[in-house]
Amino acid sequence: MALSTGDRAPDFTLFDSETKPFTLSEAGDRSVVLLFFPGAFTSVCTDELTTVGNDYARWQAAGAEVVGLSTDSPFALAEFKKVNGIPFRLLSDHDAEVCALYGAKYDRDFTGMKLDRIARRAAFVVRPDGTLAYTEVLDSAGDQPDYEAILAVLEG
Repeated sequence: MALSTGDRAPDFTLFDSETKPFTLSEAGDRSVVLLFFPGAFTSVCTDELTTVGNDYARWQAAGAEVVGLSTDSPFALAEFKKVNGIPFRLLSDHDAEVCALYGAKYDRDFTGMKLDRIARRAAFVVRPDGTLAYTEVLDSAGDQPDYEAILAVLEG
């Protein structure tokens, strides 16, 4: 089931790269930007997260808490975060259950590898009231979210 703007965001609790729990419904009075990405240490994912990280002050000024989500382990995410200087939390959805809730999970095998537990590249903005203000699930892992559109929603 695809999620749309205005839908209630599925709540979840996942562990971050510091093995601390993050619960979406407890995020407080800021909008939360969820950036689903296929895998740590891959070129496009590294570019995506460092692009956001390099302009993180703008995201914070827009009132957003940014979190990245992948099916990597918390330990792989910790190293990825450290190596790349990523300033926001990275969450481990190791079994791809949250990815599935958001329609951001591959459901096919297209490379000869079983990819049905890998996150698709996707972006969601969750308002403080728990509704979705922005949704984008990309077909190609080589594409990146529309950062300016996301920021326009946050700043608007």
